[in-house]
Amino acid sequence: MRSVFKVYCNADDQPFSSDELRAALAEADALCATVSDHIPAAVFPDAPRCRIIANFGVGVNHIDLAAARAKGVAVTNTPDVLTECTADLAMALILMSARRAGEGERMLRSGQWPGWRPTQMLGARVWGQTLGIVGMGRIGAALARRAHHGFGMRILCCNRSPAPAALLADLQAEQIDSLEALLPEVDFLSLHCPANAASHHLMNAARLALMRRSAHLINTARGSVVDEQALADALSSGAIAGAGLDVYAAEPRVPESLLRLPNVVLLPHLGSATAATREAMGLRALENLKAFFAGKAPRDLCN
Repeated sequence: MRSVFKVYCNADDQPFSSDELRAALAEADALCATVSDHIPAAVFPDAPRCRIIANFGVGVNHIDLAAARAKGVAVTNTPDVLTECTADLAMALILMSARRAGEGERMLRSGQWPGWRPTQMLGARVWGQTLGIVGMGRIGAALARRAHHGFGMRILCCNRSPAPAALLADLQAEQIDSLEALLPEVDFLSLHCPANAASHHLMNAARLALMRRSAHLINTARGSVVDEQALADALSSGAIAGAGLDVYAAEPRVPESLLRLPNVVLLPHLGSATAATREAMGLRALENLKAFFAGKAPRDLCN
């Protein structure tokens, strides 16, 4: 970026305060934001100079897109380049939750492992089980390919629009009309829907109650998609067997009700956290900035 623009860096990686955001929007022609930078409508009236926010990430629910549009500020994101690594992590969470990997590591590290026993740490089989995917977009489809072709899983999906017929045929998958019809049929449920008003607390107490007691919930989408207290209640009561989470509603805070449970795997938002992917995300943000200031339509315009 320094080879093209005059760049000011947030060197300590702390999210900007509202005042710092106002200052950035007032003093810079462009802002490269991350998922940790909450950019509400209130900061845009004081944005006389900024013309584009190049988001470092796919989700833009932390940016008020309508306010940006009204102020004439373009917003871009970085899709595609993080698809495969995020799907890898979703598969890892399925395996970790099913095989109680977090519990086992904690037992070993604390010196509590007494040695191998026939009935110790019995988990769930992944091979050949049924995976439900909510949101059959790029990441959902990438996970489905791993699960079906790599682990022989049966794939069911629920999507706002019809999934491509070729994709369903390749995966021998079936699209289910409603989430309520999908939930009782799956051994693992993986969430890949965007965060918006319609998906807020998509997985609530009523829907969690429709899942099998042996089922596992996986979330690499956004924390707001799950009612975290309802999930904690379902896990502690045995309404579902386990969960694997990489995202949370109020990051970096994680509810104590989840932290104290043994049957949930908790990761610190690692979905895109590989060196290759983060570099590709930065280059994609740069590509959008260069196009915009060259008078062209950015490749990944969100608003």
